[in-house]
Amino acid sequence: MVTVTIHGEKKQYEQGTSFETIAAEYQKDYDGMIAVASANGKIRELFKKITRDCEVDFFTMGDAVGHKTYVRTATMLFLKAVHDVFGAETAQDTRVEFAIGHGYYVSSDGRIPATGENASRIKARMEQLVAEAVPFKKRSYPLDEAMELFRAHGMKDKEKLFRYRMSSTVNVYEIQGYYDYYYGYMLPHTGYVKWFDVMAYDEGFMMLLPTQKHPDRVEPFREQRKLFQTMKDSTEWGKKIGLETVGDLNDQICSGSMSDILLIQEAEQERKIAEIARDITDRGNVKFVMIAGPSSSGKTSFSHRLSIQLRTLGKTPHPIALDNYFVDREKTPKDENGKYNFECLEALDVKQFNEDMMALLAGEKVELPEFNFKVGKREYKGNYKQLGADDILVIEGIHGLNEKMSYALPEESKYKIYISALTTLNVDAHNRIPTTDGRLLRRMIRDARTRGTAAQGTIAMWSSVRRGEEENIFPFQEDADAMFNSAQIYELAVLKTFAEPLLFQIPKGDPEYHEAKRLLKFLNYFLGMPSEGLPNNSICREFVGGSCFNV
Repeated sequence: MVTVTIHGEKKQYEQGTSFETIAAEYQKDYDGMIAVASANGKIRELFKKITRDCEVDFFTMGDAVGHKTYVRTATMLFLKAVHDVFGAETAQDTRVEFAIGHGYYVSSDGRIPATGENASRIKARMEQLVAEAVPFKKRSYPLDEAMELFRAHGMKDKEKLFRYRMSSTVNVYEIQGYYDYYYGYMLPHTGYVKWFDVMAYDEGFMMLLPTQKHPDRVEPFREQRKLFQTMKDSTEWGKKIGLETVGDLNDQICSGSMSDILLIQEAEQERKIAEIARDITDRGNVKFVMIAGPSSSGKTSFSHRLSIQLRTLGKTPHPIALDNYFVDREKTPKDENGKYNFECLEALDVKQFNEDMMALLAGEKVELPEFNFKVGKREYKGNYKQLGADDILVIEGIHGLNEKMSYALPEESKYKIYISALTTLNVDAHNRIPTTDGRLLRRMIRDARTRGTAAQGTIAMWSSVRRGEEENIFPFQEDADAMFNSAQIYELAVLKTFAEPLLFQIPKGDPEYHEAKRLLKFLNYFLGMPSEGLPNNSICREFVGGSCFNV
């Protein structure tokens, strides 16, 4: 018998009892479906068995680690269904590309026609497997055997990934003869995947899954065509230069050809910035360029580079930060926890902003404010502006795309830009990299460098940051005139060398420890790349340091 402590209560269980058995006993105490366990601070899959005394807690689909486990399991279920319905070769060529909201775009290079009938066939096979509650079997293979296994199954992307693996073993999952590899945890059997849908979309399919916020249902799919096309274009560009997976990137680093890749990526981003600048000037009557995007998207570097391109076209850009229109601290709204909510629209003096912008549009000279964050007050220090014929205001802030922010400005005078770091590089064909991971690593490195904030602090506040983005930025992204992807295909190899020392400092037992371990495991796939070769105007420089811009 072993002693298990749960919620302060000690209970005796037979040695070898599964976490799933114990979870069933305590499920009534949790709001959502339990997905994984924690034993003495270490995440454990529910099919694992207890071998010694331990303190146990559980994570549900409403927790980040539980939700990721559900998505991962549903993904393998989807691919198993493709394998069964369309054959092994088709499954080999099927790729989980990227996420659009709660939809996960899956393509097969045209091997499966994107029809409603085929979507129904995949869904029906998934439902059959769910009804059968087929167990996911996990086995640790020696590295060479794992590489041979996936080579035999035509999964060369995984073989390439493992070539750079430091560990001598690989955990492989199997379901009814279908083998796959995933970085992260899996649910015990297919019966846990209760909520999903499949629909034909573009040239592939959308696998629709519950969100972390609403883990027990599938929300209707919200069309985001501009975002989808931006992600798709970036994915296609990666294919053209031969960089689709982490294994591809590691190959390039080893071959010594990263200097060319780096220059190609920077040139591609500069080309897109130049196209946006040309579109702005071609419209003729744009006086306000409104830039918005989630945290750590590289908005500041982008606005500087856009301003340079506008200058080459004869325009005179002037940067304005919406943060300078914060209301005085004592007037700032508070959230449900009694803390200042700096991310809501009401934290800004929207009326004053519109009055100032309309006065500038009318040709008047206006003194613009500067917010003093130390004392929490708006100040006026003689920063006067008056717009000439070729002057353009480049306005940056999280509410830039919200019409309520610029309600008084004529529509034809505004040009809206949405910017985000939309990672399209994948670990392998079936393991996508969430765009939020890249932004979290960017912010962690910048916070440590510029604010002295430990990685714990950045991780601890990340859920709050993400909540603010969901409320104030993402609902308006499709209203943008242009979208810009600031993610650089090489950047995670650069960020690795800066992020790892910060993450290793988080001690076991801290609430942020599990997330730190997950990120360290993720970064372990990458070979490190030095930052010395980055141009000083690179967006990556905004985070690792050395930028020629004031960022």
